[in-house]
Amino acid sequence: MNAKALNESIVAILEKKQELRALDYNDPRYDDIEEELHDLEDDFNEEYGDELEDVLEDVHRKIKSDADVLLPTAYLASSLDGKELEDGDDNEGVWVESDSFPGVEMRLVLVANPPRVLLILSDQERVLWTAE
Repeated sequence: MNAKALNESIVAILEKKQELRALDYNDPRYDDIEEELHDLEDDFNEEYGDELEDVLEDVHRKIKSDADVLLPTAYLASSLDGKELEDGDDNEGVWVESDSFPGVEMRLVLVANPPRVLLILSDQERVLWTAE
């Protein structure tokens, strides 16, 4: 997997998400920007889906989670700056349960710079995979 190209694709999606979030639903550009975001996400899943699903399966195994592996775009953070992660935003990534951490709420999040999968546990994060 080309880590540089993967990172560029993640950055493009996160920038488009930020652009969309900055618009009001009534903005005439909203639908066009939303469509561009969906196109970027579709292209991302087509280009990196199989490889990232393998990575995500390994991550799920590593934390002993039997949750279904979703499309890679479901795991994407919502911004480049990680502010939502720092603020404990519940909408980041995918909620998972783990036999390694019974009763603990956690999320898996795919972030950029470098591309990596984070395990977010209430007040901490752990890197479970980094693209090379």
